Amino acid sequence: MPSRVRVWLNRTYAENVFFMDQLRRNPSDRAVEIHATHGDADSPVLAAADTAELEPEGLSPAGYVEYALDQCVRRGIDVFVPRLHQAAIVAHRAEFAAAGTALLAPTPQAVAVFEDKVTAYEAVRSVGVPVPPWWRVRTADELLAAVEELEAAGHTACFKPASGAGGVGFRVVTRAPFSLTHLGGFPGPHVPLDLAVGALRAAEEPVDWLVMPRLGQPEVSVDCLTGPDNRVRLAVGRTKNGRRRGFTLHEQWLAPARLIAEGFGLHYLSNVQFRMFGDRPVLLDVNTRPAGGLHQLSLCGVNAPWAAVQLALGEDPGQVEPPFLGRDYTVVAGLRPLRPVSLPHQRVETGPLLPAVPAPVEPAQTAETAGALPL
Repeated sequence: MPSRVRVWLNRTYAENVFFMDQLRRNPSDRAVEIHATHGDADSPVLAAADTAELEPEGLSPAGYVEYALDQCVRRGIDVFVPRLHQAAIVAHRAEFAAAGTALLAPTPQAVAVFEDKVTAYEAVRSVGVPVPPWWRVRTADELLAAVEELEAAGHTACFKPASGAGGVGFRVVTRAPFSLTHLGGFPGPHVPLDLAVGALRAAEEPVDWLVMPRLGQPEVSVDCLTGPDNRVRLAVGRTKNGRRRGFTLHEQWLAPARLIAEGFGLHYLSNVQFRMFGDRPVLLDVNTRPAGGLHQLSLCGVNAPWAAVQLALGEDPGQVEPPFLGRDYTVVAGLRPLRPVSLPHQRVETGPLLPAVPAPVEPAQTAETAGALPL
């Protein structure tokens, strides 16, 4: 009988409770135990894990590597899926391997290229992948110059941090003066140019922003599974156009994503995002980690997390083709139980992982996570 597989996810996104569900419901019927660590005691991933710990705060990247190696040895981790301090961790892959742990993460070179969006754009453009025009700005005068050049060409300008993930810091520049319009309803991404310029002039140190035209929809996120041999085993595009989501296997999205994943050593799970610039797709971003929406591929009959774990263990799943493309869907918030604050936690319950009707939970002990519903 195959041995149990022990997987660790560190300080990961709440949506990865679904990643964990898929590992346990793997088509190989292999026993999987999941360890999770986080800085937030109320993270739903801690409740979903078999064992859980709060992470120490204030560790340097080097200190975190030591902490991670200790976790892998003490917990008998077979596969580690690092999000926090990914760059520092993959630089020590040999030490983790010596401890018996495989890293489900790309090469150090790939992480270095895609940590910085300007470096990433320059790299992918050199291999023929279209990118939007961009300006790297650090001062108010540079921001003004970039915005004026974009607007002169008929574009709406936006900016975001040159490094970062998840849309944090993304803003759309508007010439409209600040007014009650900006205070009505929910906060939006639009920021008046004069306020942004004023904030930069008042700042004590320069920023590091990427200014570019606001790109059009659809947004297509291509989830890739790539082996250590640089061969892509799976590539499926998830489309987003407003609230509507769907799937695509069109080569205009998949071909450049494969080129990036194979050419830059994006081993295991990565996510390559595109949007439209005029009438052609251009690169938006590259994530060197599993996307938060990866579990949505289950609507196409694909269990990408398990295929990635197999690859990390040296058990090649071969080419993974979706047996069908799921119908269009939308994403809504759902309830997940939380666990008591006390840690560590050992799972003791047994039975089905996902009952047909969720068990009732107290409102104070739930968190919202996003699940997919068909349209």
